Amino acid sequence: MPKGSPELTNARKEEIVNACERLYKTMNFKEITIKEIGEVTSFTRTSIYNYFQTKEEIFLALLTREYEYWTDDLKNIAETCETPTAESFADKIAHSLERRSQLLKILSMNHYDMEENSRIQYLTDMKVAYGSSIKAVYNCLSSFFPQMTDGEKQNFIYVFFPFMFGIYPYAVVTEKQREAMEAANVDYVFMSIYEIIYRCILNLLK
Repeated sequence: MPKGSPELTNARKEEIVNACERLYKTMNFKEITIKEIGEVTSFTRTSIYNYFQTKEEIFLALLTREYEYWTDDLKNIAETCETPTAESFADKIAHSLERRSQLLKILSMNHYDMEENSRIQYLTDMKVAYGSSIKAVYNCLSSFFPQMTDGEKQNFIYVFFPFMFGIYPYAVVTEKQREAMEAANVDYVFMSIYEIIYRCILNLLK
């Protein structure tokens, strides 16, 4: 790690993660390289290695930040529970994840490779952020449905969080994938991120 203030170090890391996020909106994981990321930062590509050793670490840092942003949204939902119904809960959670499409996109990746090629500090940071999001969903359930038992809330979480890994591939379909589904005569109903999450939550809360 280069010498410098913690503020400078954090600012450099943030710039690298921001660059990765911008590229990920139009490119896939395999296409993005340290070189590509370096070309959209204000410092040299080799300087990136002072902060991140692999592109997987950068993506893990981006995933951590996305979890943190979502957790902030969830805390706000729990604190402003005005209409405690299943429909309003499903609506708010679905909208919160609709705004976090980058989170859902990263979740659809192969996490084994990403975590294996990252140092423990970055993996730990992500797990902390992941754990905080679980606690935030738990608190949302407590705010909306005080009658729910701890076991019922845990069951919701055990189903919903694994479900999140598959939302993006179902909702964001390329033209090639759509053409293949039609050619295969698969009776597939295309839904948005919001629609998939909203329906899932309502079913879980029945």
